[in-house]
Amino acid sequence: MKSLSGNPHRFIIFTVFYNARAYYPILAVLFIDLGLTLDQFVLLNLVWAATIFLFEVPSGALADIVGRKKLLVTASTLMMLEMLCLLLAPRGGGSTLMAICVLNRILSGLSEACASGADEALAYDSLPESNRQESWDKLLGTAMRWRSTGYVITMVLGAFLYDPTSVNRFLPDSAQLSVDVAHRLPVAMVLIQSFICLAASLSMYEPTHERSGSNRNSIKSSLQLTHSAIRWIVSHPQIGAWIIIGLTIDSIIRNFATIDSSYFRIIHLPDWTFGFIGAMIGGLGWFVPTLAKKLNHRFSTLTNLAIATGFTLIGLIALIPAWRLYGLIPALFLMTTLNYLGFTLSRALHAATESSKRATVLSVKGLAFNLGYGLFSLAFSRLLLSFGHQPAATALRSALTWQVPPFAIVITILLYLAHHRARCERHEKNSSENHMND
Repeated sequence: MKSLSGNPHRFIIFTVFYNARAYYPILAVLFIDLGLTLDQFVLLNLVWAATIFLFEVPSGALADIVGRKKLLVTASTLMMLEMLCLLLAPRGGGSTLMAICVLNRILSGLSEACASGADEALAYDSLPESNRQESWDKLLGTAMRWRSTGYVITMVLGAFLYDPTSVNRFLPDSAQLSVDVAHRLPVAMVLIQSFICLAASLSMYEPTHERSGSNRNSIKSSLQLTHSAIRWIVSHPQIGAWIIIGLTIDSIIRNFATIDSSYFRIIHLPDWTFGFIGAMIGGLGWFVPTLAKKLNHRFSTLTNLAIATGFTLIGLIALIPAWRLYGLIPALFLMTTLNYLGFTLSRALHAATESSKRATVLSVKGLAFNLGYGLFSLAFSRLLLSFGHQPAATALRSALTWQVPPFAIVITILLYLAHHRARCERHEKNSSENHMND
């Protein structure tokens, strides 16, 4: 247990440097400034999500079979390769640029698939069995706060490094950076982060847990475990409802998160502020675990998902006017809601899942989320193209408007069905107990 005691600390290091990436505040404009259009960038996100869809669950099952540490080491290595693609991508390279960007998205998807579920499963199983749920709440809260700190630092640095005017002010005339070199600096910073992730994952220890298969038959065992996990989720409709409601909320907010830098431009925010916006999001993330923990202790998971739905609708509607400068407020609100949603689902799924299939179930959840995100990205890109005759800023505002009604209708139906199902289950349980008492 002495070696395992360091895993939670290593998990925090891994999740901070893996997730708080310096190019996030300028993600959309990074690809657009390389020579892609906004709808091409959105389609690249579909490639990314499709890759995760194909590999998320098999990788989670392999994590439960061959070990979570090996998957985290693989995720870190793939992270290095995806950064090298962006560093070498030619500006305005036409089909070559698009091919390299597609490769980048595939490598990124593979990396995410390997890390998803394996990192949390390894950390969770490293905690003492006594009072594990409470210990996980504390560790998850600590990880989210450190991740927020990482966002504050990397968002500011990433946007600062991306702006050659800002960087060159601190450099002598003989060492002035070109626009192309400056635009690669945030990517180079993430490449350094990938080395830190690799070091953290290599120093982890694999917890002893019930293996679901043997190393010699990993592929067959992974498929069997995947099928078993899906059957387990289907046999627990409440958990399936949590995942479906969560992916519906996640997909629309995450899609906005990938194009938010384009939105910031239409509300007249200069590029150099994008990092400070990311830092504000990270700062707000410090307060989310405390609030989320209180709400989750007081209300059921379904009620918390209903609260997250209300927050999401408020934020999406407030985006539509694209108020100059003040349009930043609903954007920050949506990012905070996404953190609240993540805390709620992570807590609920860990409490409901046994150790032997924990990484697989989390990967099924990740697969569902990324499938939803990919399909929404495809629909949103088609929506943008339908307004192709309009200026880019007007087309984006129109797409933000038309995405709200379908989301409101779908999420309302899902919440009603989940509530009705939960009420029926309570009624059946009470009837059964009354019958036994008689």
